[in-house]
Amino acid sequence: MARAPMFSSLRHRNARLFFIGLLVSNVGTWMQMTAMSLLVYELTGSAADVGITLFCQFLPMLLLGVWAGAVADRRDNRTMALLTQSLLAAQALTLGTLYLLDLVNLPVVYGLSLLLGVIGAFDNPARRGFVIELVEPQEITNAISLNTAVMTGSRILGPALAAGLKGPLGAGWLFIVNGVSFVAMLWPLVAIDRTKLHSAPVAKRGGTPVRDAFRFILHDRRLLVVFVTFTVVGTFAFNYSVSLLTIADVRYGSKPFFGILLAATGLGSLIGSLFTGARARVTTYWFFGNGLLLGVSGIAFAWAPNAWAALLLALPVGFGGAAFIAALNAIVQQESPADMRGRLLALSAVAFLGTTPIGAPITGWIADHVGAEWSLAYGSVIALVSVTIGFTLRWRSVRAEVPTHQHQPAPVLVDYSDAGGVVPE
Repeated sequence: MARAPMFSSLRHRNARLFFIGLLVSNVGTWMQMTAMSLLVYELTGSAADVGITLFCQFLPMLLLGVWAGAVADRRDNRTMALLTQSLLAAQALTLGTLYLLDLVNLPVVYGLSLLLGVIGAFDNPARRGFVIELVEPQEITNAISLNTAVMTGSRILGPALAAGLKGPLGAGWLFIVNGVSFVAMLWPLVAIDRTKLHSAPVAKRGGTPVRDAFRFILHDRRLLVVFVTFTVVGTFAFNYSVSLLTIADVRYGSKPFFGILLAATGLGSLIGSLFTGARARVTTYWFFGNGLLLGVSGIAFAWAPNAWAALLLALPVGFGGAAFIAALNAIVQQESPADMRGRLLALSAVAFLGTTPIGAPITGWIADHVGAEWSLAYGSVIALVSVTIGFTLRWRSVRAEVPTHQHQPAPVLVDYSDAGGVVPE
C-alpha cells in the first residue's frame, strides 16, 4: 500500500494557519464539553440527564444536518464558517456569563445546548468543506485526516485542563475561555491567502439537493454498506461524555478522572487520525479493521482492573474510533463529486453526531440502571456485530464482482484498494 507523507497538507501556508487555529479553538471546545458534563452530573447525579444534554446538543444535527450540507454546497464555505464560528463564540460567552451571574440551571443548560446544536449543524459542513479547499486535490485524504486528528487530538489537552481547572476556576470561566478561544479560529479564516484556495464549484440552486445526496449513497453499494455500518456504530459506541463520566465516578471513585480518561482516548485518537492521514488511499479494509479494534478494546476498557489499565486501554479505543471516523470521511471524499461534498460531509456528520440524540439517552439509562461498565460495553458489542456484518456484506459483494474462469478457480480476493479493483491478501 502506497503511503503519503503524514503531514503533507501542512506544506500549504493556508492549511498551517487553519489547523493551528482549529487546534487552539477545539481545546477550548473540549474544555467546555467536559465542564458541561461534569456540571450536569453534579447538579442531578444522573447519567441520563447528561444524555439529555447531549440529546439537545445534537438533535439539530439529526434534523437539520443534511439540509445544512445542501446550504453549504451553495455558499462560500469560508464566509459561512466565519459566521458560524462567531455565533459559537457568542454561545460560549453567554453560557459563561450566565453561570458567573448564578443564573444557570438545567433548563438553561438544555436551551443553550440546543442553540449550540443549531449553530453546529451549519458550521460542520461549511468548516469541513473549507478544509478541502486548502490543499491540492490529491491531498484531500491527508487534509481530512489531519482535520480529524486536530479535532480528536485536542481532546488530549482540553478535558485534562477542564478536570484540573474546574475546581479552582469554576465552570463559568472555562466557558468564557472557550468563547475567547474562537478568536484563534476566526483569525486564520480572515488571514488566509484566498488566491491559493482550491474552491469547489458551487452547486446549482433548485432541484432536489438532499435527495440527490441520498440517491448517490443508495446507488453505490460500497458507500451504502460503509455508511450504514458507520451510522449504527456512531449511534451507540461513541457516547464517551456519558459512559466515561459514570465509569470514572462509579468504578474509580473520581469525577475529575473523567477528564483524564478523555485525554487518554484523545491521545489514541490523534495517533489513529495521523496513521489514516499517512495512507495514500483509505480503503474499506482500514475502515472495518479499525471498527473491530474499537469494539474489542472498548469491552476490555469497560472492565479494566485498575485506573492505569484503563488509561492504557483508552489508547486503542481512541485510535480505533478516530481512524474509523477519518476512514469514512476519506472514503466519501474520494468517491464524491466536488459539488456534492458538503452534503456528503453533512451526511457523515448526521451519521456520527446526529445520532447522538438516540444513543446518548440510551447510554445514560444503561449507566443508571444496568451499570457503568455496560454503558460503554454495550456500544462496543454493537460495534463488533455491525462491523462483522458490514465486512461480510462488502466481501461478498467483491467476490461477486470478481470474474471467474471456467477451468481455474479464482483466488480468494479482498477489496483493499477501493479503486474499482481487487488485490490479493
